[in-house]
Amino acid sequence: MNLKQILAELNKHANAKNVAGMARFGINSKNTLGINIPTLRALAKKIGKDHQLAVELWQTGIHEARLLAGFIDDYKQVTDQQMERWVKDFDSWDICDQVCSNLFDKTPLPYEKAKKWAVRKEAFVRRAGFVMMACLAVHDKKAPDEKFKLFFPLIKEYSTDERNFVKKAVNWALRQIGKRNPALKTEAIKLGEEIVKVDSPAAKWIARDAIRELKSRKF
Repeated sequence: MNLKQILAELNKHANAKNVAGMARFGINSKNTLGINIPTLRALAKKIGKDHQLAVELWQTGIHEARLLAGFIDDYKQVTDQQMERWVKDFDSWDICDQVCSNLFDKTPLPYEKAKKWAVRKEAFVRRAGFVMMACLAVHDKKAPDEKFKLFFPLIKEYSTDERNFVKKAVNWALRQIGKRNPALKTEAIKLGEEIVKVDSPAAKWIARDAIRELKSRKF
């Protein structure tokens, strides 16, 4: 399938009612067609991996085309420059999370980008940094604990970011790291107990929620 055919297929599935529903869940409704993820995944499977087509889809600026781009791109061909271009375009939490978890965390650069993006001021770039941490905690089964402990200072420092999309990602990173194994669970709870003392509503919510889930976690 070429770009024209894919865009025609996407437009066939456009649903204005879904756009309104997505907006209620904090998804950017600009240039959005209202197509659900299962439909996009089915289309991605039909298309197969295609790096150049992914780049073309991303350049359209259409919400679902960008989600599809993240599904079909070949991580082996993704460059540092492409990651920086795309992360600047993130304008919705679902684009951020899907691209990070389906594509970016498979490249050779996820740990570097997680640390770099977490300190950036832009809301969805910072979110991407912490989403990368959470995804790596789930997907990189062979990584040593030390690689995740290096994220702890960033989690603590940016736990005071009150922006909803950011604080939820910081919380997600802390929870997922703590769920890797008993040793990291202990370390994550300890970090949470430090964060809960920070004079910030966001920090207190992040820490209390993570501690509650991790303490109930059985290995």
